[in-house]
Amino acid sequence: MNAAEPEFEARLARDAEEVRAAQGLRYEVFVAELGGDGPMVDHDLRLERDRFDPYYDHLILIDRARGGRVVGVYRLMPGDRAARGEGFYTAGEYDLSPLIASGRRLLELGRSCLHSDYRGSAAMFHLWKALADYVLENGIEVLFGVASFHGTDVEALAQPLSYLHHFHLAPRPLRVRARPEHFQRMNLLSPEEVDRKAAVAATPALIKAYLRLGGFVGEGAFVDREFNTTDVCLVMDTAQMNARQRDFYSRPRP
Repeated sequence: MNAAEPEFEARLARDAEEVRAAQGLRYEVFVAELGGDGPMVDHDLRLERDRFDPYYDHLILIDRARGGRVVGVYRLMPGDRAARGEGFYTAGEYDLSPLIASGRRLLELGRSCLHSDYRGSAAMFHLWKALADYVLENGIEVLFGVASFHGTDVEALAQPLSYLHHFHLAPRPLRVRARPEHFQRMNLLSPEEVDRKAAVAATPALIKAYLRLGGFVGEGAFVDREFNTTDVCLVMDTAQMNARQRDFYSRPRP
C-alpha cells in the first residue's frame, strides 16, 4: 500500500462500470491469485463474472486515497429477488429447502474478497458495517452463503472440516445440506481426533469471523474443482446473535 492512509467508502455499486470494477477485483483474487475459472470468466478483460451477477447487489469498498479504486467486494441477493431471477448461487451446491421453508427474510452473501494490500487492515470492518446497514434496512433475518478453503484435497482439510462439523453444525431448522451428487462428508475425523488449535489455524479468516458472530455450517462440503476450492455453507441467524456479537458486527472500526 502507498504512504497515504486509506479513505474508505463502502456502498452499493451504482452503475455497470462499478460492477465491472468489482468483477475485476474478483478476477485478481479468485482467478489470478487462487487459480479459479468458470464459463463466463473473461481472461482478456480480466473479469470474473457469471450468469447470476445481473440479479445481485454488489457491495463495494472504495479507497478514495487511491483514486476511488475498488479494493473490496461482497455480492448480495435478498431472498425475494432470487425468486424472480436466476435463484441463489448457493442452490447449485446446497439444498436450501430448510431456509426457504422457514418463511424468514433471507440474504445470500458471496464473492467476498479484499485486494491483497488491504488484508489485515480495517478494510473488512468497513465492508461489514455497510453489510450490517443493508441487513437492517432490508429486515434480513438469516444470512447464508458458501465460504471456501483453498484447494480440493479434502484429506488435507480433515482437521478444519471435522472441527466445523462436530462443533459448529447448524441446528436442524437451518441445516442446509450439500447436494447428493456432490456431497462430501465433513466428519473425516472423530471429535476426539480433532486438534482444535490446528483446525482453527487452518480455517480461513472469513469463516472464523462468521463463527465468532454465531454462525453455523451446513452438513457436508462441496468440492468445487472449477474454482479450485472446497466450500462449506455458512448460516447466520440474526435473532440468535447476542448483544456482544451484534456490537462486533455493526460497530464501525477506525
